[in-house]
Amino acid sequence: MSAIKDRRIYTKEFKEDALNLSKSPGYTLSLAARKLGIAEKNIYRWRKEQERNGHLAFPGNGKPSLTEDQIRIKELEKQLRDSELENAILKKAVGIFSRAPQ
Repeated sequence: MSAIKDRRIYTKEFKEDALNLSKSPGYTLSLAARKLGIAEKNIYRWRKEQERNGHLAFPGNGKPSLTEDQIRIKELEKQLRDSELENAILKKAVGIFSRAPQ
């Protein structure tokens, strides 16, 4: 039977501090990882994420990092879906009310 490890959650500030420490003079990545009590692979992964996403790295809670333009696009897409749904409902209502009484 394998032991189940609790997944540790690190804050954005902790990740940034760990990256800064690993880049500090006199520190290697492995030394910084040992000092912080974390695995080296975490720092490697965080470094890659920071290089890819810049200041948008580490948004938290598994949410993707979005730029202001991407957020605006998502809002507009939601408005479009809502408008299309309202339009479909109104078309059905017009069809129902335009029938001749029986």
